[in-house]
Formats: sequence, C-alpha cells, structure tokens
Amino acid sequence: MARQIAATFDYRCPFARNGHEAVVNAIREGHDAEFRFVPFSLDQAHAEEGEAPVWARPPDERGTGVLSLTWGIAVRDAFPDHFLDFHLAAFAARHDHGKKLGHESVMIEAAESAGLDPDLVAKEVASGRPLEVLAAEHTEMVDGYQVFGVPTYVEGDEAVFIRFMERGRVDDLVRALDLLDWTRLNEFKRTRVPR
Repeated sequence: MARQIAATFDYRCPFARNGHEAVVNAIREGHDAEFRFVPFSLDQAHAEEGEAPVWARPPDERGTGVLSLTWGIAVRDAFPDHFLDFHLAAFAARHDHGKKLGHESVMIEAAESAGLDPDLVAKEVASGRPLEVLAAEHTEMVDGYQVFGVPTYVEGDEAVFIRFMERGRVDDLVRALDLLDWTRLNEFKRTRVPR
C-alpha cells in the first residue's frame, strides 16, 4: 500500500514552493506515495488572539493569502486534472513573477495557464465552499497535529515542518519523508546555512 502523506501549503511561502515543486515532481515521476494537498492559512496562523478567524471576516479583511488558497481548493476539488499545473502556476505567480496573490486577476492568469476556464473556477470560489474547506482543513491541521506553518508533511500521527533550500528536488523530499517515523528526533536546525 502506498504511503499517505498530507502536505500543507500557502502560496506565499517560498519554502512551501520548494517542497511542493518536489511533491509535484515526485507524483509526475510515479513515486509510490499518495499526496494530499492541504491549505494552511498563514494569515490565520499570524492572527492575534481573540480576532475573528480570517474565513469569518469580510473579503477585504481576510489577508492576502486567502484568495489564492480558495482558488487552489476550488481547482483541487472541482478540477483535479488541472490542479498540479495550477498549483505550480500559483507559486510561480508569487515567486517568479512577484505578483500579489490577493488580486483575482493573478488567479485568473494562473488558471488560464493551467488550461482552466477561470470563470468556472471563480464560480466555484464564489459558492463559498472553498472557504469552508479552508476553515475545516486548516483547523484539522492545527487541532490534530499542532501545525504552525508551511510546508508541514503529515503521515499517520507524525507531522514535520520542513524547509527545503532547493526547488523541486525529489531526492530531498524522499530523504526527508524517510525521517517522518524517526520520533526520537524532535528538531534538527542548522545554525547557519552555508551558501
């Protein structure tokens, strides 16, 4: 049976981009794991205690990442054959092209580049379902695994926050995922990164 691994993402995080490019490459290369892409709102993670959750706020008060996450969820769930291409395009919009993910025009462009009809994706986003999914899946990660950031990889009861320094490397992903069950290791963090 293939390994079942959840990977959290917020399109604004460069380390999530590095890790998710590796996940997409692993899928496309036929790696034996099954990956679940889980949205995690960095806006919500950085909300002040007592503030309304970002998904309960008016659209203009949700933060810059919520729009892109809802588009990602809409594509993942309603147009799954296009998700991997959209996922990479949304990361590229932010990290290659320096675009603001809080603008619908940026999401439309990402959808078009992935071969999607952006009007259909926008209609799915407008239904409110992707926002509800964001609330549920973000909360599942926080309450069930104490996830605090992206990318976090979850397998069974184990969750590990990992920052890959290079983009898209399946060998780095495989090596890191092999450590998920090494529960006696809590933290391994370099004091400096030689570059």
